[in-house]
Amino acid sequence: MNTPSTVLITGGTGTTGSRIATLLRGQTTLRIATRKPSSGEHVRFDWANPATHGPALTGVGRIYLVAPVGVADPAPLVRPFLAAAVRAGVRRVVLLSSSAIDEGAPGLGALHRMVRTALPEWAVLRPSWFMQNFLGEHPVAAGIRTSGEIVTATGEGRVAFVDAADIAAVAARALLDPTPHNAAHVITGPEALSYADAAAVITESSGRRVRHRSVSTAELTTRLIAAGIPAEFAAILAGLDADIQRGADERVTSTVQSVTGRRPRSFAEFARVLAPP
Repeated sequence: MNTPSTVLITGGTGTTGSRIATLLRGQTTLRIATRKPSSGEHVRFDWANPATHGPALTGVGRIYLVAPVGVADPAPLVRPFLAAAVRAGVRRVVLLSSSAIDEGAPGLGALHRMVRTALPEWAVLRPSWFMQNFLGEHPVAAGIRTSGEIVTATGEGRVAFVDAADIAAVAARALLDPTPHNAAHVITGPEALSYADAAAVITESSGRRVRHRSVSTAELTTRLIAAGIPAEFAAILAGLDADIQRGADERVTSTVQSVTGRRPRSFAEFARVLAPP
């Protein structure tokens, strides 16, 4: 197999980007886009500063594209970047989107058609909700730490939570495979769980009682804003919870197995990392 040209990873120090970089090292040349470069692989990149885009794209053939975080309408920032990528000779782009966002939907959904029409080789990754939301600074994780509560507007709706490592594995194949995927991949874990189910799994694994409390979308929006999320984006996130309540994310797919050749990680396996040592 021919070694592909340089891969630019936007969001390269983030949840999926950092895992993709680990998988691709030694297989191709990497360029990791970040606002604060700290190593030889890093290149300065800021969505809001187009002057950083050209240097980041020089010599690049493939891009892992993570839209600007927390921006309700990323299209005005992404469109000129993709145009610059085409001019720079980029042939393939792999976009991180969401299973909750259909092509053409407001915001992130506008990018689906943009990437598949801008370049000849493409893939759109549409993962379900990340298992990693139960870790770190995410509001779900913060609620578990501070009050033993998971607060959502999902009701009894179910989600096939997916491990970021499985998303990264699919992305690596979409970036490196000789034949472009030219497809949208809905990526899920192996089972659909309600947040109450997830709380029960965490309780069993950690020995600490965790419960789920469902609130209205208005209350959740207020809570997210109080956590520092911009109001417009907070309303979008709360609306996605309402979609889960209506059953929009109950589906389970075989994408991880079919693309990578291995089974996806279960939530019970993931929950073990939440248990105290």
